[in-house]
Amino acid sequence: MKLYNTYTNKIEELKPIKENTVTIYYCGPTVYNYIHIGNARPIVFFDTLKKYLEHKGYKVIMASNFTDINEKILKQSEIEGISEMEVAEKYINAYMSDVRFLNADDSFLKPRVTETIPEIIDFIKGLIDVGAAYKSGGDVYYRVSSLKNYGQLSNRKTDELIQGARVEVREEKESGLDFALWKEFPQGINYPSPWSVGRPGWHTECCVMIHKLFGGMIDIHGGGADLIFPHHENEIAQNESLYHNRIANIWVHNGRLNFGQEKMSKSLGNVIWTKDLKCDPRAFRLLLLKASYRNVVSYTDELQDQASVEFDKINTAFHKLFLYLDVNNLFDDSVNTEESNNFMKKFDDANDEDMNTPNGVTVINDIVKEVNLELRGKKNPERLVSLYNTLKEMLYVYGLDSKLERMNEENRKLYNDWNLARQNKDFEKADELRKQLIDSGVEL
Repeated sequence: MKLYNTYTNKIEELKPIKENTVTIYYCGPTVYNYIHIGNARPIVFFDTLKKYLEHKGYKVIMASNFTDINEKILKQSEIEGISEMEVAEKYINAYMSDVRFLNADDSFLKPRVTETIPEIIDFIKGLIDVGAAYKSGGDVYYRVSSLKNYGQLSNRKTDELIQGARVEVREEKESGLDFALWKEFPQGINYPSPWSVGRPGWHTECCVMIHKLFGGMIDIHGGGADLIFPHHENEIAQNESLYHNRIANIWVHNGRLNFGQEKMSKSLGNVIWTKDLKCDPRAFRLLLLKASYRNVVSYTDELQDQASVEFDKINTAFHKLFLYLDVNNLFDDSVNTEESNNFMKKFDDANDEDMNTPNGVTVINDIVKEVNLELRGKKNPERLVSLYNTLKEMLYVYGLDSKLERMNEENRKLYNDWNLARQNKDFEKADELRKQLIDSGVEL
C-alpha cells in the first residue's frame, strides 16, 4: 500500500515498523463546542484508512487525542456557567456521539491532556536540559534556533519565516518564532510545575501522548492540512530535539471542507454542525469519499443531494440483495467467484494507491449494477452470494454499511405471503402484509 507523505512530498510504500501492525495517531479536537462537518472530515478519512488496513490483514492501533484544557474551554465555561471539566466532558461526549453518528469505529485510543500533565512536564524538562528550550518568567519556550532543519515538514526556511511570517514578537522570547511549551496561568484549572503554576502549550501535548502510548516512532501521523504549520512542524521540532526522530514515518493530511467557496469556520459562523446534518450520515461520507482525501472539497446542498441520491441507489440494491438471500437462506461467507475476486482486486488496487476512494466508489457502483441486473433476471444463487460478500466488505470499509438483521420464521412467512399477494395483484392484502412487516422491523 502507498500513501502520500507530506514530509517528503512523495507517494511512498507503507512499511510498518512492526510487522503486520500499523500505528496511527491523528490530532483530535479542542473540546469547547460541537464539531462542524469540516471537523468531521479527518474522522471519516482516518476511520476509512483504519478499516481498509484491517481489511488488508493488518492489526491497527489508532489514537486521537482530546485537548481538554484550553483558554477556549475556560471562556465557554464562563458562557455556559459550568466548570471547565464539565464543558470538556460535555463536548467529548458530543464528539463521540458524532463519531458514532458518522458510522465510524469508536474503539480508538483517546488520550487527554489532563491525564498527561506529569509526562508533559518531564518532556519540557528534557528539552530545557538539552538546550532546546528556555525559561522566561513563568513561561517556557522552545528555542527554534536550536534546530537547524526547522521547517522541514512545511518546507519553510527559518530566515523566510522571520522575514515574512506573522510571528508574535514578545520581549520575553529570544525569537518571534519561538513557541510556548508551558504558560503561567493563574486562572481556572492549572498545575504546579518547576516554572510556575500554569498549563502546557498546545504544540507539546501530542508529542508526549504519542511517546506515552507507543513508546517511540509511529507509522502514520496526521490530521487536517491546516495543522501542517505550525502545529505538526512544532511537534517534529520538539521530538527531534529530545528523541532525535520526526515522530512518524509517514505524515498524512486531509484537505479542507469549505462551505461553498469560503473556509468553514466556527469564528465566521458559516458552519453546519455534524449533529445537525439533514441527510443520512453515510451519504455525507460518500460525498467525502467521492473526492481525493487530499483535495479541498466545496460543500453545497446540491453536492450533498447528488451524493444522497447515489447512496440511496447503493443502499437500496444492498437491501434488496440481503432480503433475497435472507428469504432463501443463501448466506455463505465462503462463497467467492472469479468475478467477485476481480471486483475486490480493483477495489484494493484503488485504495492501495494513496486511498483513491473515488475509484473505489466506482467499483462499488459497478457491483450495484450487476446486483440489480441479476435480481431482475436469472437470480443465480452463487453469483448473488459472492456479489453480496464482496459488496458487504467494501461498504464496511467505506463506512457505508447497514446493520441489517435476518428475519425470524414468522416474518419470513409474512414476506413470502406479501410477495405472493403482489404477484396475484391482491394489492389490499399486500399493503396489509407490508405494514405488518414494517411494524416488525423488517426494512423493505
